[in-house]
Amino acid sequence: MTDQAISAPRRESSLLRLVKGAALIRESWVGMVGLAIIVFWVLVALLADVLAPFPPNATGAAMTLPGGPAADGSSVHWLGTDHLGRDILSRIIHGSRQVLLYAPLATLCAYIVGIPMGLAAGYRRGLTDDVLSFIANVILSFPVLVLYIIIIATIGASGFNIVIAVTFASAPGIMRIVRGLVLDLRNREYVFAAETRGESAWRIMMIEILPNARGPLIVDSCLRLGYVIITIGTLGFLGLGLPPPDPDWGGMITETRSFITFMPHMVVFPCLAISSLVLGFNLLADGLREVSLRD
Repeated sequence: MTDQAISAPRRESSLLRLVKGAALIRESWVGMVGLAIIVFWVLVALLADVLAPFPPNATGAAMTLPGGPAADGSSVHWLGTDHLGRDILSRIIHGSRQVLLYAPLATLCAYIVGIPMGLAAGYRRGLTDDVLSFIANVILSFPVLVLYIIIIATIGASGFNIVIAVTFASAPGIMRIVRGLVLDLRNREYVFAAETRGESAWRIMMIEILPNARGPLIVDSCLRLGYVIITIGTLGFLGLGLPPPDPDWGGMITETRSFITFMPHMVVFPCLAISSLVLGFNLLADGLREVSLRD
């Protein structure tokens, strides 16, 4: 059997398996529910200017209960207003843009850094593996939340700096996942065939190994997106998120937490927004895992 005969069918089956996996998500009701929640929030973010009944930072009557009338009487505060009179529904809608911009961006950057590290450590082994694994273990030895706080407190609170903090803290974990997958895949026949053809190490890692490790990484990315959303909310709650007055779900919670005993709606609705989006990504990850087990 020739080298081409070994590798070509594998590449064709990888494409077919990807298409098949995308179609099979319809057979997982858990995955479909998660996907529906995510699509809902994506549409809310895209149509924020149309859906939001008020500008996110416009002030009116403070502490209006849900369903209360606006100051001009021409509209309604469906989720009430906060302590500054800002419409909670409008701020949640516009805050979804921030979350759905920075959470995927931070997760993508973490994978861009972590995947090459994991590929190099798992395929090259030796000194490369020892050095990269040592760096990853040192970073992972710190509590994640403490690490986020140290980074943001050092470089300042902004959306870009949140991306840097998440990338720095998450890339080592991704590196270890990829390394474990590469250690299993590096001894497959199609890798030996590529080495026999004289392909470069990075081409083998990126073309031969990485596509065959995509399943666990896709599931992990959905779960990690949920973790990053929680992280952004936590940083906002601690005052290390997006600077005010930008609508930030975590910031909305910390600004109004002192009113929770007699005006709980100001805290509950932002919490529900965070929880629902995280739930969507977790359910999608469960659905993808279910599909991969069937495949």
